[in-house]
This record gives sequence, C-alpha cells and structure tokens, in this order.
Amino acid sequence: MTMLADRTTAETMWPTAYPQGYAVVDVETTGLARDDRIISAAVYRLDAQGNVEDHWYTLVNPLRDPGPVWIHGLTSDMLQDAPLFKDIADEFADRLADRVLVAHNAIFDWQMIAREYARAEATAPVRQRLCTIALSKELNLPLPNHKLESLAAHFGVVQQRAHHALDDARVLAEAFRPSLHAAARDNVRLPLLECRPLTEWSDAPAAPRVGYQASYGASSSWRPSRKRPPCPYPNPGRWADGTPLKQGMRIAFSGDTSVDRELLEDRAVEAGLHVATSLSRLTSLLVTNDPDSSTSKTVKAKSFGTPVVDEAAFTQLLRDVAPAGD
Repeated sequence: MTMLADRTTAETMWPTAYPQGYAVVDVETTGLARDDRIISAAVYRLDAQGNVEDHWYTLVNPLRDPGPVWIHGLTSDMLQDAPLFKDIADEFADRLADRVLVAHNAIFDWQMIAREYARAEATAPVRQRLCTIALSKELNLPLPNHKLESLAAHFGVVQQRAHHALDDARVLAEAFRPSLHAAARDNVRLPLLECRPLTEWSDAPAAPRVGYQASYGASSSWRPSRKRPPCPYPNPGRWADGTPLKQGMRIAFSGDTSVDRELLEDRAVEAGLHVATSLSRLTSLLVTNDPDSSTSKTVKAKSFGTPVVDEAAFTQLLRDVAPAGD
C-alpha cells in the first residue's frame, strides 16, 4: 500500500499553485453561538503534500459552564486547571502561521478561533481556510452525508474518539491527505476561502446552563423575525440536488446554526435569495443541521417533499448562486 501511494505521488504532477503547508484543526466548544467558547483545540501540521509533520493538543478553561458534556466529555473539573485561551494563543498561532487552516465545516472552527483571538486582543495568523466538506464535493466523493465519520469511512480511517479534538484532527488529517492527492492528480482547484479576522463577539457572562445547553436545544431557536426588503426576483421553484441555487428561491431555516443566524440570512439576501420565516409548498429549500427534529418546519418539509440541506452544504451553494432567469 505504501509503495503504491509513493508511486502515485511520484507520478502526480503537483500543482505549483497549491499551498506549501496546512494546519488541520479541530476545536471543541461550549456550544454553537457567538458567545460560546473553545474548551479544547488540536492541530496537525502537514507539509505541502499532506504528510504529517507534528501534532499538538490542549484543553482550554472557558471560565464558564462547559456546555454539552454528553457530546465532548469535558467537565468543569477537567477544565478548571486548564490554561485560558490567552495563555495558549501564542503557541496556537505558531501552529497556524503561514499555513492554510483545514477543518470539517471550516467556517465554524475559523469563526470560533477568530473570536477567541479577538477577545484576547490579538489576531490569528490565518489567511486562508479549506473546508473538507467543500473539497469532497469538488472531488465528487460518493458520501452518504457530510459527516466526518462518512469521510473517514470512505478512506478507511478508523475513528477512535469522536468529538475529541485530537482524534478528530487526526482522522481529518488522515482523510485529507488522499483527498489532496486526488485533487492534485486530477488538477482540481482547491476550494480556498479568505479568512478575515472577526471583531464581533460577546464578553457578557453566560448564564449558568448546568445540564442544559441552550445552543443545542430545538426550543431555543426562536427569535423575533427581522424585517427585510422584499426579494426583487420571482421564485423559480424548488432547488434540485446537483444544481446551483437561483436568485429568487425561497429559503427557510430551522434550528441552530454555527454561523450566527442573522449573518447567514444576510448572506442569502445579498445573493438574491428570499429568506422565508415559514415553510410552505412554495419553499425552495430548507436549511437545517438537524433534519430529524420535530420542528414545524422540518415536519412540513417532509410532508411537502421540500429539499433539505445542512448549513455546510448551504454555505457552499451560496458561493455560486445563478442569476434570475438562467
């Protein structure tokens, strides 16, 4: 297997435009909202061809309730003696410097990292990010969904401790290397996106949430509707898998999102989409990270046959919205 991999690498004409190094990152957090905090972080540094150079892991004291312990397994007792983010910011930065940040649903990891650096009155030395969900789509990998475990299974990578930052980063690094080689072999453009430092964050102390994490609760997603100007384009109908979004399509959101909901809706409106506050037979697409929930929108989407995608897939679709009338 190694000899075959080495021969494949040798026979590959490596694109000169590809980055010279990568930092595969995973962070575990107290939740998904903009005021949530990082509680552990891991980085696998890779060279230009995806080979592992070293790895690093740390716990981080969030100075608050750790959130969904049943998911990440990190309790307050385990985190109380951990360093604060500001204490590990320099070492974390050294691991990221001059590399492309690689993560699964990279916009979430990047925004969490950027907000932590903003709180520490510093800037993460990251200029570009690469989402492995987007890369798997560029490669047309036959995955049943966009979960990390599906990507790992496709490449035969064994996941040992799901939602543990170090193991998730290891799994992603092992799955990223063959993805990178496949992209180089077929001369696929890497889906690199610019990373802009964030300045929006909340320093307000979080209310105690022992035994309950509001960011993960379906009942916590209600908020007042925001008045928006009417969409200037007619509704072209439902979105179909494998096709781009079109201006005028009616988009509904359900449940929590890793990107602040209003920011995500703003991006949709800027792209020429109609953000709907309710779901009907005219809805073109429902965006939700929990399609099996029993919210009114997901129930209606199933009964109407409305297409459903998760936030990561929708973010990628926003990159290339077709003009109205095409």
